[in-house]
Amino acid sequence: MGYMDIKGESLEMVKLDTIEGNVVIKGKLNSLMYIENINSPKDIKKLSVEQLSVLAEEVRTALIRKLSEHGGHIGPNLGMVETTIALHYVFNSPIDKIVFDVSHQSYVHKMLTGRMAAFLDPAKYNDVTGYTNPDESEHDFFTIGHTSTSVSLAMGLAKGRDLTGGKENIIAVIGDGSLSGGEALEGLNNAAMLGSNMIIIVNDNDQSIAENHGGLYKGLKELRDTNGESPDNIFKAMGLEYYYLGDGHDVSALIKLFTSVKDIDRAVVLHIHTIKGKGLKYAEENKEYWHAGGPFHIEDGSPKGPGWPVNETVRESVLDLIEKRSDVVAITAGTPSVIGFTEDYRKRAGKQFVDVGIAEEHAVAMASGIARNGGTPIFGVFSPFLQRTYDQLSSDLCLNNNPAVIMVFMASVYGMNSNTHLGIYDIPMISHIPNLVYLAPTSKEEYLAMFKYATTQKAHPIAIRIPMMMPETGIEDTTDYSLLNKYQVVRKGSSVAIIALGDFFELGVQIADKYKILTGNDVTLINPKFITGIDEELLECLKTDHKLVLTLEDGIVEGGFGQTIASFYGLSDMKVKNYGIKKSFPTDFRPEELMRENGLSVEQIVEDIKSVCREHVM
Repeated sequence: MGYMDIKGESLEMVKLDTIEGNVVIKGKLNSLMYIENINSPKDIKKLSVEQLSVLAEEVRTALIRKLSEHGGHIGPNLGMVETTIALHYVFNSPIDKIVFDVSHQSYVHKMLTGRMAAFLDPAKYNDVTGYTNPDESEHDFFTIGHTSTSVSLAMGLAKGRDLTGGKENIIAVIGDGSLSGGEALEGLNNAAMLGSNMIIIVNDNDQSIAENHGGLYKGLKELRDTNGESPDNIFKAMGLEYYYLGDGHDVSALIKLFTSVKDIDRAVVLHIHTIKGKGLKYAEENKEYWHAGGPFHIEDGSPKGPGWPVNETVRESVLDLIEKRSDVVAITAGTPSVIGFTEDYRKRAGKQFVDVGIAEEHAVAMASGIARNGGTPIFGVFSPFLQRTYDQLSSDLCLNNNPAVIMVFMASVYGMNSNTHLGIYDIPMISHIPNLVYLAPTSKEEYLAMFKYATTQKAHPIAIRIPMMMPETGIEDTTDYSLLNKYQVVRKGSSVAIIALGDFFELGVQIADKYKILTGNDVTLINPKFITGIDEELLECLKTDHKLVLTLEDGIVEGGFGQTIASFYGLSDMKVKNYGIKKSFPTDFRPEELMRENGLSVEQIVEDIKSVCREHVM
């Protein structure tokens, strides 16, 4: 044990290791640590600039420790340490209002605004969400989890301030990757006309989730290379005042810059160059991989768990088709990992892979154009981000009936579990758009058959709801999917029919098996395969010897697949019970618990069936 003097303060160290250029503190520091005495932004203002630099390292060390044990967004937060400290040193939150784009880089902000314990005490790691949350703190103004929104939201705050006679500073923080989103450019365009205080901080780390693409980023590079002097300046072109800082990790320079624009009477852009993953060597070197992830070993970055799942079946099917056909192009929107296209796969695909950056709307419209001109576009997208594209899906794609392929991932209660990233709203959102055929495979074989159909037909735009689990049956799927809306009867019973969609087909199997064990009776089990249409012939036939139809869907029940079935039976004597998730914004949930809360356990549903059957007999 020894002592180390840092800026006049004596800190007791148990052990200080250097691993691959990273400082890793093992053991604990004594109570003189600055970080332990930060309970609000007021405490930061008591420190000298030199002490703030020490605080930054303490914050970074605490972040690395929590992230290694808990997981989360790694690179974005490590790169924002100094900027966030300087923001809270200069401005007066929550009177001055800071809006973080996406807000997955707000961990340091949370640490400095009364939530430090959630980053120091393992027992309290789950006390905060991964995004800004007004329910947590008066320093958070929006629940945000999608990109390209902060400028528009901040401009709204600024306009509200002006209308009510306020004087506070409004600050929008946005990353360079988010600038490719159309809403960001819309916000910047209008900010130039605001005529009052608004400070836009562009955190430029030359990285989105993957690498950036597009002419915008050529201009940003020229600005970085010329210390902000390049004439190719999109911000000035929009009429915005502009300043550049080349070292976004220099606390002193950040404070000076922020102080110079505090209380400014117009909109201004502060372009700051930072390093994504700052302080963690392997995160700096592989920014894409270390954007976010689960727990890891600090020593070498190796994962403590299984890591991010990659659907090998999807990845190989897409790449194989690219290598066989020159008309095929795979498209992603800033998330090539959605189809498993790591850098080596992207290189293999060459010009037949396009990442448009964070611009899902553009991706869908472009896919429509590719399809209209003879190509076969395959757009892979996470379900929570698909909802950004409704207008393009409806007007640009489906109204024109162009045969593009949309592959929807994480559309499940077993997908992402933040209220900002819910994947359970896709069915009500898109299944009612005319011309769209939305398919729900339950196995690897069904997926491959649907994929083949989608990429060879020219009659419709096709979406495929990629299952979270893709079991192999060993039986080739020979379904002719050109015969739309034909359901598959997997088991024939009587009295009760279960129509189990996609990922919930296995739940249907379990319910049927359990009911058989308890009652000795078989139920009819149906795999619908099609989300966007009903098999009227089959549903009509069920009326002859069935009294109850259950629908199971891995999504929101209101306006979903099951309610379409219920509407068909309407005034008939058939009883229909729809199972799914009630309309809400659940967050930080365990899938099994959420399902039970919504009556979606095997036991609950079997009891419902028995109850209805008893009533019918009586």
